[in-house]
Parts: sequence; C-alpha cells; structure tokens
Amino acid sequence: MAHAEEDSSFFERERDRLTAEITAGFEELLPLSNQLNRKLEEVLSMTREYETIAELWHSFHVLMRNQKEEEPAEGQPQGLPGTGGHVLRQSNPESAEQ
Repeated sequence: MAHAEEDSSFFERERDRLTAEITAGFEELLPLSNQLNRKLEEVLSMTREYETIAELWHSFHVLMRNQKEEEPAEGQPQGLPGTGGHVLRQSNPESAEQ
C-alpha cells in the first residue's frame, strides 16, 4: 500500500508540474498574441491607405488614357495641362488682324 501512495503522489506531482508548465506557456502566449493582433491591425490600416493611393493613381491613369484618346488632329499643338505645352486655343495672327 505504501508503494501505491507513493505512486499517486508522483502522478500528482507530475500533474501539478505539467499544469504549471502549461500555465506558464499560456502566460507567454497571451502577450505574443496581443502583439500579433496589433501588427495585423497595422497591416490592415496600411492596406486601406494603399487603396486610397491606388484609387488616386487609377483616376490619374484614366485621365491620361482619356487625354490620349482625344489627341488633336495633325497640325495642332500637343501638350498636357500643367506642363507648359498645353494650348487652350490656337490664335491665328491673320484672323486677329481682320
């Protein structure tokens, strides 16, 4: 009988040791999972910012594509607004004299 009591106390000690080890593991895991959640939130907020930038570049691309489709006929000056090469209206010196 003494041997059985000794065995049960060994298993109880082993159970307590493993329980403490598991508890320590969870205590270590909790701050790491919180840190992971914060990093994931940062990544998600950055992707939202990139979506805004992507929309801006897309509208610029559409503007440039539409401008290219509306190229002037031969003989008319070409240029983009804001570059100094864009002419709103071509003045004809002969028609100004009349």
